[in-house]
Amino acid sequence: MNIVITGTSKGIGYQIAKLFAEDENNTVIAIARSENLLKELKNECIRQNLKSKLKIIVFDIEDPKNVKNNLKNEIFKYIQSIDILINNAGYLKHSAFIDTEIDEIIKIFNINLISHSVLIQDLIPMLKESKQSHVINISSMGGFQGSSKFPGLSFYSSSKAALANLTECLAEEFKSDNIKFNCLALGAVNTEMLKLAFPDYDAPLSAHEMANFIYDFAINGSRYFNGKILPVNLSTP
Repeated sequence: MNIVITGTSKGIGYQIAKLFAEDENNTVIAIARSENLLKELKNECIRQNLKSKLKIIVFDIEDPKNVKNNLKNEIFKYIQSIDILINNAGYLKHSAFIDTEIDEIIKIFNINLISHSVLIQDLIPMLKESKQSHVINISSMGGFQGSSKFPGLSFYSSSKAALANLTECLAEEFKSDNIKFNCLALGAVNTEMLKLAFPDYDAPLSAHEMANFIYDFAINGSRYFNGKILPVNLSTP
């Protein structure tokens, strides 16, 4: 399979890339902005004797125009079709609604929504080249309708809610094609990003544990789901 994953420099994305790299039949395209951290990922796969073709692309998705103009071409250097696309890159900013500057609001929505949207736009032809492709958008319980909300996450949660809604729309728009779209609304996971936003909070799941679930869902979930927003969370609601 050909797998494209954004946000692979650390945390959940890093672990997902390693899991797919365990299969020597996979070509894994790992995308992140940090060259050093991507090299660490590649070197760890080499140390563990993982035999897949892991390719790293150093790319910052904060600017959607840059994504639109350049990222597809970088991916196309390695693969011509995509079986699984995991839009995992995200930006979490803990900031009171009234204090959040407009540049910060734009950054949150660019990274969490708009850049994923234009990337999907550009990769539709490559997704159609697969016999059955699966796009997984990684959202948050903060963006899941009816879930508990927390102060300081208004813009983050709103951007993730929009990504979930986009998933439903794309599933409908491409229902006659061979592309399935699903969204996973993740609960709290013990990642560096969460620790920066909430230093005193201990999440119930590790990045590796969540990555195992996403890995399995990416492979098998499209058999059972399309256009679904699925909460992946240990608490209720």
